[in-house]
Amino acid sequence: MRPISFTARRQHFMSQLTKNHENAVAIIPAHPELIRNNDVNFKFRQDSNFFYLTGFDEPDAIAVFRNIKGKKEFVLFVRPRNFEKEIWTGYLQGVEGAVSKIGADRAYPLDDFEKKIFELLSGADCVFYSFHKTLNKHEGEYLDNKIIRLFELHRQSLGRTGRSQMPILDTHEILGEMRLFKSPEELDRIRYATQVSGKAHCEAMARVRPGLYEYQLEALLEFIFQNAGCRRHGYPSIVGSGPNATILHHVENNRKIVESDLVLIDAGAEYDYYSADITRTFPVQGKMTVSQKEIYDIVLQVQKECIRLVKPGVTFASIHQFAIKSLTQAMVTLGFLAGSIEQLIETLAYKKYYPHGTGHYLGLDVHDAGLYQVKGEPRKLEPGMIVTIEPGFYVLANDPSAPQKYLSLGVRIEDDVLVTLDGNEVLTTQAPKEIAELEALVGSKPWLDLS
Repeated sequence: MRPISFTARRQHFMSQLTKNHENAVAIIPAHPELIRNNDVNFKFRQDSNFFYLTGFDEPDAIAVFRNIKGKKEFVLFVRPRNFEKEIWTGYLQGVEGAVSKIGADRAYPLDDFEKKIFELLSGADCVFYSFHKTLNKHEGEYLDNKIIRLFELHRQSLGRTGRSQMPILDTHEILGEMRLFKSPEELDRIRYATQVSGKAHCEAMARVRPGLYEYQLEALLEFIFQNAGCRRHGYPSIVGSGPNATILHHVENNRKIVESDLVLIDAGAEYDYYSADITRTFPVQGKMTVSQKEIYDIVLQVQKECIRLVKPGVTFASIHQFAIKSLTQAMVTLGFLAGSIEQLIETLAYKKYYPHGTGHYLGLDVHDAGLYQVKGEPRKLEPGMIVTIEPGFYVLANDPSAPQKYLSLGVRIEDDVLVTLDGNEVLTTQAPKEIAELEALVGSKPWLDLS
């Protein structure tokens, strides 16, 4: 797999800092470690923006990027090496590794940040820092509070020069724009994540059985992820059977699966920080009922048409509007809603059965960074973007106004789609979605009984 050039990313980022300001400094913190219970931490995952620019995978660090009078500099504050602690928690890069391995121009212990920051701000006419981005706490003080205090001290140091405090700007849009367009190296990682995720979905379909619990399918998915080198999932896996398929973010995964269920799985592996995002819905008994097939086929046809619309120059908003109109028409045809299509859309009546968007950007985060509107207008898709396409149809078990035969049915179908120069490429074809393919695959392998 081709290596990512973090140096090139940093150079580009620092050029963007001075696009509207002559001299700029950006401060970007790493994620901290967070307590799970007592003295046990949650498994660490680095902040996506920090990792995007540094490739540094340790907590409680601070990166400072300077572009002053055309000179670009990357300075890293890190946990210093401590051999006694490393016996318990593992090897640290330390100050030396931050320079030799990560590529910092300078590096210091984290405790030196407060006394070095004034030197690093020298010559800047603006600072980029995203407040409320992380719960980073060091020596009892949250980083946001520390930054505010240090900026106030910096303002006081100006004395009677007549200068005001330099503006503090957010890095979100600059980094979002950079992350929105995937490099060949990023595509390598996303392709692999989608391949592994597709295989996991297939295994879940093939091995599903009545009497299993949702969490058993979740365990199977995550075994396949990790066994293939995807050490994390991109988001908590959703395994919703029967009525749980109508809950958009069902993550308890604690219901026993019964023969008449549809099972909705929304799960994606993360490989080297890049995520896949796939949803498939399939029948436990291996054959869809007439009612299940009616809802499923509607969602499938809408999803296929939405994918066909993905190409340069088309807006995400127009794809969503197409999905809304098509699904609303189906809701009227099947007796869920009554009235004109236009009025039902205008009054948002369709949201009872289709409450979410038709997709989102995908990359380092499952809901990835990037603007959806530019200058007040819906953004047009461009080559190099990756989007998900995921229409759905959900009928709650206790809906008194829905036709009885559709109660407790939830269907969503989601693929990851790369925008190409002349159209699109679906990256998630490994997971089947045609009804005949699903029915042939479901239950075709034995369950893994490890008891």
